[in-house]
Amino acid sequence: MKTKHLLALAFGTLLSTSVLAHVGADGGGHHGFLTGFFHPITGLDHLAAMLAVGVWSAMTARRIWAAPLAFASLLLVGALLAQAGIAFPAIEPMIAASMLVVGLLLAAQVKLPEAAGAVLVGAFALFHGAAHGQELAGAGALLGMVAGTALLHVAGMGVGLVMRRHSAWLPRAAGAAVALFGLNMAWSLMA
Repeated sequence: MKTKHLLALAFGTLLSTSVLAHVGADGGGHHGFLTGFFHPITGLDHLAAMLAVGVWSAMTARRIWAAPLAFASLLLVGALLAQAGIAFPAIEPMIAASMLVVGLLLAAQVKLPEAAGAVLVGAFALFHGAAHGQELAGAGALLGMVAGTALLHVAGMGVGLVMRRHSAWLPRAAGAAVALFGLNMAWSLMA
């Protein structure tokens, strides 16, 4: 029964068509802590990437907090830079690439030196932050965004710790699903 649910989830990610979930007519029009908090949780691309970072970190690193902390910190930096008018090229393709790469790292159980893992996910976080920074306005919304991101990372780390003890194949399947979601997102951007 669990395999059927996992396959349904993987298939559902392949059907995703609403990729450009960022910058629209209301860009910069979202205010308040709760708006910022729910922003990364309600965007499937951010949700998948942030959970995958937490799971991957828990599965492969001794200091499981290093990559998630780098992600959350540089997410805020990316948002602040975007709000300051710094243009980021290819935000959506980089978000898709982040999901593909982190998904593959998780599926393959790649163990990187902690600093290298933190730099890698931190670089991707700048683009996730730029996407959020173009939509959110005010310190409350940005703090909410970081809190929502931290919650997703903690949840991912918790799931990763459980998986590390009880399942060899489930984290690989989850990583493959995230990678497929990223690949689908990239494909949708090219269409």
